Amino acid sequence: MGMIKEFKEFAVRGNLVDTAVAFVMGVSFGKIVTSFVDGIIMPLVGMLTGGVDFNDKKWVLQKSVDAVKDATGNVVTPAITEVSVKYGEFMTNLIDFIIVAFAVFMVIKALNKLKKAEVPEPQTPPGPSETEKLLAEIRDSLKK
Repeated sequence: MGMIKEFKEFAVRGNLVDTAVAFVMGVSFGKIVTSFVDGIIMPLVGMLTGGVDFNDKKWVLQKSVDAVKDATGNVVTPAITEVSVKYGEFMTNLIDFIIVAFAVFMVIKALNKLKKAEVPEPQTPPGPSETEKLLAEIRDSLKK
């Protein structure tokens, strides 16, 4: 029974719940950014570059080859899949990342501004009270 209680305390601890909410929101935000990049940014970039679809851009290192079969249907030469460097997909993901990183930067910057606004200026300590002044006078007169 103690283990269940410990797990409940762990699961509802503030940081864990905050992290879970942030994770879910981050995943959702990532989908929005991906949609924005794929549906708006990349078509505009493609239009500026002459209708190029960057997701399909790649350097083919080895072309694919279909399997060769003999008259009986036995495979003589197995199929070879294409080997390529998909730089267009990488560029799209890089733009995704830059937009997400910039958005996170702006949120953190705004939070830091709010934190600075919330922190009150340290107040100067008040001067000595009347009692302290009186005690200081008594001390000074006793020193004489």
